[in-house]
Amino acid sequence: MLNKKAFRIAISGRSGCGNSTVSSILSERLGLKLVNYTFHNIAEDRGIDFKELCQMAENDPQWDYFVDENQVKLAMEGPSVLGSRLAIWMLKEADLKVFLTASPETRASRIHEREGGVFEQRMVETHARDERDHARYKRLYEIDNNDYAFADLIINTDRLNQHQVADIIEKAARVVAEEKEHPENS
Repeated sequence: MLNKKAFRIAISGRSGCGNSTVSSILSERLGLKLVNYTFHNIAEDRGIDFKELCQMAENDPQWDYFVDENQVKLAMEGPSVLGSRLAIWMLKEADLKVFLTASPETRASRIHEREGGVFEQRMVETHARDERDHARYKRLYEIDNNDYAFADLIINTDRLNQHQVADIIEKAARVVAEEKEHPENS
């Protein structure tokens, strides 16, 4: 059993890498609170089309600030798994920072399976979203989301399913939690 005393995991990655799914699996397995409030949630809560909300966010930073500030606040309330595009940058207190990667083709394929449409169009949209997100994070926070080398764990999810990715993170979390509880054994 993971000692959950104020243990926090931050998981980031671009759309289609599995952040949301893996974060959900881990929170359930480890008994940690899941924090994954995203633009999808805001769009649903407010009855706004997701793509429309993304366009609004490009012109109005209040949407990013709202999501990011609330996610960090929720994650800091106790033991948690925070899954978001910027989790590893925003949750500085995370005990384990994980960045998930995948090829553009894999990501577009997963988004296509999840949301439907035409695969080629999903490829174009995914690339365009990456470009917009990168520019927005740079402008709002001076964060270069292409620079994630500081993460404790970087996992390429191309050949792994969500449960295999969660297995890797769970093992790492248990090691880090043990080191945190017994630093003299490190």
